[in-house]
Amino acid sequence: MVETALVLGAGGITGIAWQLGLLIGLKEAGVDLTDAGLIVGTSAGSVTGSLIASGMDPVDAAKIEARFGADDPPIRPDWARGSEVFALLSDSSRDPAEVRARVGALARAAAVVAEQPYVESLRRRLPLAGWPPERRLLITAVSAASGEPVVWDAGSGVPLDLAVAASCAVPCVFPTVTIDGQPYMDGGVRSGTNADLATGAARVVVLAPLAPIRMRGAPAEEIEALRSRSAVALVAPDAAVLETIGPNVLDPARWEPAIQAATTQGRRMADEVAAVWQR
Repeated sequence: MVETALVLGAGGITGIAWQLGLLIGLKEAGVDLTDAGLIVGTSAGSVTGSLIASGMDPVDAAKIEARFGADDPPIRPDWARGSEVFALLSDSSRDPAEVRARVGALARAAAVVAEQPYVESLRRRLPLAGWPPERRLLITAVSAASGEPVVWDAGSGVPLDLAVAASCAVPCVFPTVTIDGQPYMDGGVRSGTNADLATGAARVVVLAPLAPIRMRGAPAEEIEALRSRSAVALVAPDAAVLETIGPNVLDPARWEPAIQAATTQGRRMADEVAAVWQR
């Protein structure tokens, strides 16, 4: 049984910044979540989780290049298909498997940047030597062909950088990522946290950037199921952070302000998180 699990949810560029800032603030206040026995990363959380699991201090991880330069492909969402994706993911009356399959079809058809430039842009920002040999790291994604969720770890045979790129492949914003001949998309299509993957851990902290602003940012059923067996702290951005990061989660100009605001939130929430993590 894993004693502690850190679940890092979806949330775009500002979500990564918030998670890193929160980890910095908590650590400064004496609560170190980076020593988790299990780390679950979805989309933005796959970036944060990979950096932390590799042994990088969150202060150093926060120095990765967030802004786009001349060598990076532009973000040109397919707004028409993207609006269909949003409607599908917001419709709780539909079968989830049907929704994921339909979203996958839209993602594959989307007129967005080519796959290779997207993968290379992400790869050069992440100083990853491969899956961490001594940490259990899970990266989530969804098959864009079948709609089936997938979970990769060190034993999956999937390169870590490709797993992260697939997990971050927001449908109709970024291209699907090909792994073993199959297209994959953002793990957040299944859940903003995929917190159920931490089932069995005695103590769980969930950092969910989208919990206050997206219906699927931290599905209540996942969190409640965890709480029936584990001590769980669900942490979301506070009002000050939300004001700082603004409405566009892909705005790299908000990177430093988001880290600073999240660091303050982390210090403030240390006792609340410690009540779960250090019990």
